[in-house]
Amino acid sequence: MTFSFRDWRPGNVLVVGDVMLDRYWDGRTNRISPEAPVPVVTVQRESERVGGAGNVAANVAALGAGVDLIGGAGVDAAGERLWELCKSCGISAHFIGAKSGETTVKLRVLSQHQQLLRLDFEAERPLHDAVRLQEVFLEKLPQADIVVLSDYGKGFLADPGALIAAARAAGKRVIVDPKSNDFSRYAGAYVVTPNLAEFEACVGRCGDEQEIIKRGVSLCEGSNIAAVLITRGEQGMTLVSPCGAAFTLRSKAREIFDVTGAGDTVCAVLATFLAAGAELTDAVLYANEAAGIVVGRLGTATVSVEELERALSPTTTGPDGVVTLAELLPRLAEARASGERIVMTNGCFDIIHAGHAAYLAQAKALGTRLIVALNSDASVSRLKGQRRPIHRLEDRMAVVSALSAVDWVVSFDTDDPYALVASISPDVLVKGGDYKVDDIVGGRYVLDAGGEVLTLPIVEGVSTSAIIEKVVADEMHKAEQE
Repeated sequence: MTFSFRDWRPGNVLVVGDVMLDRYWDGRTNRISPEAPVPVVTVQRESERVGGAGNVAANVAALGAGVDLIGGAGVDAAGERLWELCKSCGISAHFIGAKSGETTVKLRVLSQHQQLLRLDFEAERPLHDAVRLQEVFLEKLPQADIVVLSDYGKGFLADPGALIAAARAAGKRVIVDPKSNDFSRYAGAYVVTPNLAEFEACVGRCGDEQEIIKRGVSLCEGSNIAAVLITRGEQGMTLVSPCGAAFTLRSKAREIFDVTGAGDTVCAVLATFLAAGAELTDAVLYANEAAGIVVGRLGTATVSVEELERALSPTTTGPDGVVTLAELLPRLAEARASGERIVMTNGCFDIIHAGHAAYLAQAKALGTRLIVALNSDASVSRLKGQRRPIHRLEDRMAVVSALSAVDWVVSFDTDDPYALVASISPDVLVKGGDYKVDDIVGGRYVLDAGGEVLTLPIVEGVSTSAIIEKVVADEMHKAEQE
């Protein structure tokens, strides 16, 4: 249910898609050509790396997971070089020859950590043996814990639906990095990871984050996709699913040198951590952290488990107070990486009394960290009537967060906290003794994930409703006396 680096057991990932050879020419620039107004680069270094779906596979291998790569390459010098590079990276490559006989090559000319020019050498949508692709895919599928389809729009994934259907039939989840405006091609995928431009090309321009979330949910429902993870550059990434609470993680980039291949890294880290047993929300946290690391490097780059562990290691202790879900999730990742046990409860907490204090102290004793989820003002009004809440959300959250037993306080605007419970996925979900375990919202989700659902005794005769009734009765009595 929860993931800790202490339990890191890398699985196996099957990557399928357009492969290419990335070449880099890097050198000094100190003059303009007399032949045209362009810089002259004196090439000092040359390097080659696996690109496209190959870069996804290289990122998976760098994290220590097993990886099979199925891609299209020509029978040429560039194709031979790809074989060599894959072998050196620990990638088990299975290339299906392009009928054009040409391997896609991207040549980037760099100077002073800046990309000046890119030259592409490729056939126009080369044809590949679709029957052979399906055969190799079915051969490698049983060993895979998760499948990645890396679609660069070069023609290798002409029929992704057939591969997704085969993977689902084998009980394998599929992650797709898309290059199509028609996401119905990826129907049945577990997660699709477009960047914002690709997402908007499919659903239309989004004016704000709420519109991104709304259209993301519609996209998932209309295309039969479980979730969409939208990478948004400096604004981070947003995970949207009809089955859980949407959230946005802000970018972790310290300094951006080059965004080349950052999407590949996100896809690879997401797949690798899911294959290792992490929940989707946790895997997204690691992917966001990895993206922040690789954009600080030049060219396509990889990240290691050790780097992620250092980046996500706890830097603070003690209560962190009032947080949004987006702020809470990274802190949960840090806590889980340290083996901490997460307890969650929820309620209106309109007027804090002795019963609340005792209940929360008991809840905290069940684990290491206690999360209290509070109904928003609108949610309280829908549940309790228009005269409630007595105290506004900001005040209620401030009071609850000040209690020594409470680590984090988060709010939700829905009538019940199911989506929030699913996003947090606590080790222990608790409610007061006036509830039955079977009636606790989100309880079945937590139990299915291997957690516990408990009820705690309440202090008899003490409740918010009783306090309000007493105040009203006293006021009425006072008015009658006057």
